Amino acid sequence: MRTELSKYKNSKRYKSKIRQDLFFKSIFQLSALLSSMMIVIIIVFILVKGLQPFIAGYQYGTRNFFEFLVGLVYRQDQGIYGVGFIVVNTLISGFGALLISFPLAVLTALFIAKIAPKRLADAMQTVVELLASIPSVVYGVFAAGSITVMVKNLGAMLSIQTAGGSSLLAVMLLLAIMIYPTITSLAITSIQAVPEDIQHASLALGATTTQTNFKVVLTSAKSGIFAGAILGLGRAFGEATAVSMVAGNKLFGPTFNLFDITRTLTSTILTGLKETTGVDYDIRFSAGIVLMIVILISNLSINLLKNRIGSQK
Repeated sequence: MRTELSKYKNSKRYKSKIRQDLFFKSIFQLSALLSSMMIVIIIVFILVKGLQPFIAGYQYGTRNFFEFLVGLVYRQDQGIYGVGFIVVNTLISGFGALLISFPLAVLTALFIAKIAPKRLADAMQTVVELLASIPSVVYGVFAAGSITVMVKNLGAMLSIQTAGGSSLLAVMLLLAIMIYPTITSLAITSIQAVPEDIQHASLALGATTTQTNFKVVLTSAKSGIFAGAILGLGRAFGEATAVSMVAGNKLFGPTFNLFDITRTLTSTILTGLKETTGVDYDIRFSAGIVLMIVILISNLSINLLKNRIGSQK
């Protein structure tokens, strides 16, 4: 047996397979390296451009980083750049959208994966996938023509004046719709991956189907579900085009009134980007640095919450 194995390893066929494995392994390593390099290049570029306004000798006048970070006024016409209130607005709109969308997405995923008949489940999953493929600008046009009107009418019913419907509430509703398919799709995959043996064991111990779905299935699938929440929140924080259509352009803040206009980090970066130069152009990269930090901290917070849920008895 050993002699035959030794002969096979010395054969041309075996050596050819080894070369093929090494070739494809090199291709995969190169692809991973290129992907990593792109991430590094993007981060380095944003850091270099974004930190320039705060380094001594900056040609347009050095800015105070602390005042930029905690400032409550952003007026480019006066050369005042404070993103403290914009960070708060971004967190409120992002987590507000997640608060609206997350329970709906998880319940939809549970219905599609475990409750609905197969034909209905397939049809609903197709609809969710179609929602995920709609471009951001289309969502923005829809929000500008529908969500803002709804918010305006709601404000009129409550005797609250709005800026034509452009408001924090409109941003939250828009982002909730946009992140819904992302969370739902990942939640469906995670729920379907839960072993049926676990569910059968729960039913055998006397739990009802509903109790099993909520206490066993969702708990077992929490890793994938919260991964969807992280991706959804990342999209909410990173969305610029659609948000700019309904947010308004608040010059100070933060905004806590749902019917008041607001401003997010992404809308700040995008608005007027092609029509500006100098410090006003570079400071947008500084806002990009802050946005990356906000996303990182938010993702770590969600991961911490995920580890706590289901682990406490």
